[in-house]
Amino acid sequence: MEVFREGGIPLLDWRENMEFDGRGRLWVSHVTKHRVEGYAADGRLTASFPVPGPGGIRRGPDGKMYVNFGVNPLTPHGGIMRFDPNADRPEPEKVVDGVTGINGLAIDAAGNFYVSRELATGILKFRPDGTRDEEWTKKANVFGTNGLEIIGDQLYASVLLNTASPVVRIPLNDPAHHTTVANLSTNPLDIKFLDDLTSFGGDLVVAGFRSGELLRLNPATGRSCVLVSGLRMPTSVRVPHAFGSHDPQRELFVVEASGRILKVRIG
Repeated sequence: MEVFREGGIPLLDWRENMEFDGRGRLWVSHVTKHRVEGYAADGRLTASFPVPGPGGIRRGPDGKMYVNFGVNPLTPHGGIMRFDPNADRPEPEKVVDGVTGINGLAIDAAGNFYVSRELATGILKFRPDGTRDEEWTKKANVFGTNGLEIIGDQLYASVLLNTASPVVRIPLNDPAHHTTVANLSTNPLDIKFLDDLTSFGGDLVVAGFRSGELLRLNPATGRSCVLVSGLRMPTSVRVPHAFGSHDPQRELFVVEASGRILKVRIG
């Protein structure tokens, strides 16, 4: 495990989510300082701009970056912003507005947005034009989702406030038939407080906020194991695609509520 960026005071220096833009930069949402940061592969901070309470951040099929805003409880309104990762000074613009209690984000190949809610039932779906797909959301009636990841035609969601620490599979074309892939806690005292998750080597890797772990999960069999332990409140995990010499086959990046950004080598 290698520190890519040192943290500050835990919780006060909370980095919430991250995504690689595929063009050499890592984008990080810093929820407590209300900004999005851009990093080069050598660790240099190359961009920073204000976003109120930024959360889930993902690259869209159009090459633009999208980030949830208003995930901080002190922010009364939330939604999704879009920015150009190639701009010298990115200027975010609102795509979705007027929603609250949101956290994670996923974007499908058609440009539809999926937004998780930790304290509500139903994963929100927004069309590319920002309108809500109420019928889809009603059918995806999973309570307390956090991290979201799309693999093929399936949406995977981690559930935060459930003592079983489940990961759920939601078919994009048939959300009513969602199923539990696996429960990652063996007993109520072992609740993981699952956060973000990512696809890695055909499996899912899930961040356990409370347990300080990265857990590897086979979505076909439901088998899981602890991949990494000893983390400090990990909030997001991603694969470093097109990020300098970093190896997407053997490395993962992690951000924490401690403020640290870490590089973890697997195998």
